[in-house]
Amino acid sequence: MTAAPAPTTTPLPSPEKPRRRGRRPARSGVSRTTRRQQARLGALLVAPAVVLMLVFLVFPVLNSVYYVFVDFDGLDTTPPWVGLGNLTELARDPQVWAAARNNLLWIVAGTIGPLVIGLGLALLLWGVRRGSTFYRVVFFLPYVLPQVAVGVVWGWIYAPTRGWLNRGLEAVGLDGLTRGWLGDPGTALYAVLGTAIWTATGFVFVIILSALRNVDTQQVEAAVLDGAGYLQRLRHVVLPQIMPVFLMVTALTLIGGFAVFDIVFVMTGGGPANATEVLGTYAYSNAFQLSRISYGTTLALVVTALAVPVAVWLDRLQRRASIEERGA
Repeated sequence: MTAAPAPTTTPLPSPEKPRRRGRRPARSGVSRTTRRQQARLGALLVAPAVVLMLVFLVFPVLNSVYYVFVDFDGLDTTPPWVGLGNLTELARDPQVWAAARNNLLWIVAGTIGPLVIGLGLALLLWGVRRGSTFYRVVFFLPYVLPQVAVGVVWGWIYAPTRGWLNRGLEAVGLDGLTRGWLGDPGTALYAVLGTAIWTATGFVFVIILSALRNVDTQQVEAAVLDGAGYLQRLRHVVLPQIMPVFLMVTALTLIGGFAVFDIVFVMTGGGPANATEVLGTYAYSNAFQLSRISYGTTLALVVTALAVPVAVWLDRLQRRASIEERGA
């Protein structure tokens, strides 16, 4: 009797070894130890900046929020709790709305003016090679000067009797236009605003001129060959390439309109008859001249709350323009 053959079986594939949880495969070329060292070095480098932000930004903001809900005069160590009293008074204060209107005018004119003049100057001097450094220094110099010095000098220019502006008008026969520019409620705000535009134009000019240096001239020349006019080349070729920089400059200039204080405080102090009062000077006068720390703090926080959404919106536009430019 012969034994039956043993049944054949197909060998099963060996099961894969389970991976350890929480362990990721090492990136090619960089070991895990190196990454940890890099992370520690990065944390060590940013630690001073984080500490400074906590001490000089986060803590003051949180402390300011506390002052909004109390009535602090700068001396009382236990200020009374007033809840929403400061916010309610702010909403009913007519001087706040007058200052807000001045701020709005400042934001619109103080942003459009430097952008238009700075862009025009940059386009005018774009192709100029000889003396380019001289022009940049001359136009940028007002921006780096202290605002106090700028305000004092322009105060002399606007002086009613010996000011250069009135003397110039008299010299060309326009005596009827002479006036005390900073003492007249009808012209004081525009006089201060003109000084601010003169100061900010240099900054816009230098930044946009630097951006124009990176414009692809071959595209411009191709547009010329295609018969595009100057405005068509500016709109469809030049502006799209400098749009990220243009939006960045717009954001900085516009936010400056919300936070304007020093030039107004030096030249007029908010006068005459509150004609040049802006939210910044009104907050200062309440906090430090009238000892209404809580009310002044409330005004300052409201200005910040209005400026932050605009800054975030412009930042998103700038990022989108940068991505579109890189993808073009």
